[in-house]
Amino acid sequence: MRLLFVCTGNICRSPTADAVARQRVEAAGLDWQVDSAGTGGWHVGETPDERATEAGEARGYDLSVLTAREVCPEDFERFDHIIAMDGSHLRFLRRMPGAGRGARISLMMDWAGETGIDVPDPYYGSEDGFEGVLDMIERSVDGLLASLRTDQSSG
Repeated sequence: MRLLFVCTGNICRSPTADAVARQRVEAAGLDWQVDSAGTGGWHVGETPDERATEAGEARGYDLSVLTAREVCPEDFERFDHIIAMDGSHLRFLRRMPGAGRGARISLMMDWAGETGIDVPDPYYGSEDGFEGVLDMIERSVDGLLASLRTDQSSG
C-alpha cells in the first residue's frame, strides 16, 4: 500500500499526516510506503514548520526527517491513495494531469467518518492550531489504516 498526503506547501498538515502514518504503519508491522507533498512548490526542499515539528515531537512523531516537495502527475501512478487535507487540495488534485490514473483521491477527514470536513491550515494561527490538527490527523490516520487493512485482508 502506498499513501501520499497533500496540503498547500507541504510544511504543516501533510508532513504531520506523513509522520503520524509512518509511525502507525511501522507499529502495525506493515510494509507500506508513506509520503507527503504540497500543491505548490513554495517550500520545496525545506523542512516542516517548526511549530508542526514541535507539536509532533511532543506526541512522539518525527517530522525532522521530512522535506517539502510538490505533487506531480506521476504520483497518480506511484501511489494507491492520495489524501487531501482540505477541499481546495481535493479539487486541485482532481484537475491535475494524471488524476484518473491509479490513485484513489480522498479527503483526509472522510477516513475519520467526518465527511466533507477540512483539516484547517494552522500556519497563520496560534500554537493550539497545530495541536488541533494533530488530533484530527490521528483520528483520520487510525480510520484510514483500519479501513485499508480490512480491504487488504478481504481482497
